[in-house]
Formats: sequence, C-alpha cells, structure tokens
Amino acid sequence: MHFDEETMSTASHQPSTKPVAAPFTPGRTAEGEQITAVADTLVLAYGLHMAEITRIPEGTATDNYAIVDQTGRRHFVKVYRARESLDLERASVELSEYAADGGVATARATRTREHELLATHGRLPMSLWSYVPHIETAEGNLTGARWAAVGTAMGRLHSRLATHPAAAPTLEPGAAVCDVAAARDRFEGLILAYQHRPRLGEFETWALQAARERQAVLGGVERILASLPQLTVQIMHGDLAGPNVLLGHDDVAAIVDFGPPTPGYLAREIMRLGCDPKSVLSNGVEKWLKGYTDLALAYRAANPEAPADDLLSSFRVGCAAMLCATFPLSAPVERPHLVDAALESYARARHEAALMLLGRLSDLEEALRDALR
Repeated sequence: MHFDEETMSTASHQPSTKPVAAPFTPGRTAEGEQITAVADTLVLAYGLHMAEITRIPEGTATDNYAIVDQTGRRHFVKVYRARESLDLERASVELSEYAADGGVATARATRTREHELLATHGRLPMSLWSYVPHIETAEGNLTGARWAAVGTAMGRLHSRLATHPAAAPTLEPGAAVCDVAAARDRFEGLILAYQHRPRLGEFETWALQAARERQAVLGGVERILASLPQLTVQIMHGDLAGPNVLLGHDDVAAIVDFGPPTPGYLAREIMRLGCDPKSVLSNGVEKWLKGYTDLALAYRAANPEAPADDLLSSFRVGCAAMLCATFPLSAPVERPHLVDAALESYARARHEAALMLLGRLSDLEEALRDALR
C-alpha cells in the first residue's frame, strides 16, 4: 500500500497478480450488497456480465475490484464513494485518456453504452478499466534497467501533458514549492498533540521523535528553498508515485491513477517517483544514485524541452518537500484509521530517506550534474 500526504491515494488500481477465482455469490453483508450493486451496474451501463470478482484492498477514496467477465476477459472496477466529487473523478479519467492518446502507456477506461467515461446512473458510480498485464509496481522495485525505463515513461508523460489545454508550462520561483512557515506550525501542533496524550505506543513515540527532528531542520529547508532557481510548472499526473507505475519485467506497462489536470512543479514529480523511499533504502545510497542518474538521463532524452534546472534541482525540491510534510507522522493523531504495519514501515522509510537527502545533498547534486553534462 502507498501513502501520500498530498492526495492520500493508494497503490495501483491494477492487481499485481491474477485475481483468485471467486464465483459471484455475494451474501447479505454490506460487502455482498456492494458486489451485487457492482454486478447490476456492469450490466446496466456496460452490458457486461460478471463471472468472478476480487476485492483489491487498496484505495482510500474508492472501492476497487478486479473482475472477470463471462467471456474470460479481465477488467478493473473503481467504485466512487462520494457522488459530489464525480466531476473531479471524470476530469482525472479524461487526463488519463489525454495521455494515452499521446502515446503514453496507461490503462484505458471503457466507456458506457452512452459513451460516458463514468457510469453514474446505477446504484453505484463507477469507472471500468482495461486490465494491464504486469509483474509488480515500481514501489521498492526500481533496479537495473527499470530506472531508465521509468525515466523514459515519465519524460514522455510530461512532454504530452505540457500540451494540455488547461494550462501552458510556465516558470515559477522554486522557493514556492513548499511553505516552511506553515510546516513549522503543523509540526508544532503535532508535537503538542502527542505531548498531551496520556500514553504513547511504540510508533507514536517514534513519530514524536521524528517530528522533533524534522522541526529542528526546517531552518535548513528554508535555505534550500531560497537557493532554488525558477522551475517549470505545468499540468502534472498528480499522484506519480511508485505504486502507480506498473512494471512488466524491465519495462513500464502503464502509468495509472491520474488526478485532475492541475499545474505543479516538474521537479517535484520527478523526485517523488525517483526517490521512492523503499527503492532508496533497498538499493543503498550509491546504487540508488546510479539509478536516479539513469532515470534523469532517460527523462531528458524523452522530454528534451524541459529546462535542465528541473532535473538538476530535483534533489533540493524533493528534500524540502519531504521534510516539510507532517504525514504520515501525523496519522495517529489526524487519521488513526489508516495506521497499520504498512503505514508505519512507510513512515520510517520516508523519514530516513528525507534525512539522508538532507545530509548528502551537495554530493548528490554534484554527481547528478556531472552525469547530465
């Protein structure tokens, strides 16, 4: 599972292995009732009869299912919990389609009988997607040739999204990539919240200490931000993290789970994917740095219009953004229902990676600059 402080989306909507065959025999539970509603909507909106269904235990704003229809074809179903957000969900699907129309590897949405991207007239609002065969996601699995493959795919994506009609690319002050004053206030409030608790568990005790460490380095983050040049802001994927990049061996099978078309810093999205905490820690710093430079070189070849500063500044941008983020350290206070072993592991890995970046920032940037010459 993937956790993110910006959008709180989770891992890919494509199951990493073939769903276990589960005949469509729902009971009277709430889950069974939802499965019945999914089946009814599939028939009503798509003329599709479901033979097997598997719940994908990921998604904080949606309920996700892998299905097999009666012809043996596999699909993915995303059920939206809040009808009031359907306009944003539709815009997200439209952005995915825009990327696919430009040759970017993505999953394709299946249109309804009325040629709509979302089915909204049944008991449950949903979207139906083609299944993308793949081995695993990029979270913690970036090694070897995969680094360059991911760099190429991301470069192609950003090149395509630079042409999106919602906003043309512009240059904006890099210092605005995050708000240190607001981060300082958030950390102060979080530390006070933990201090006022009568008892702290093991993870809460660690999170309190980590919050204090992050609060103590915010002065350094201010200096990092002040040194940034102007950087490219353009329409972005919106949630381009390891779990949303599907891998087929050493190739990128698809980029999935787009957000609505919203401008953001290229450097931040590059770093967010390239500095996947699990990949950093599993490779070790030196091997990860080699992989990151491979990613950057491939990205530049696929998106030559992107200014060099976006790549060269990506370490500073990513470091600042990670250190300013209170989530997932704040989860026990603000979103306790999300706290489990996976979140705890992600929080520790993200904190360790952020401090490593801060401590070795100059060396990392020098190595990247040498590679890109």
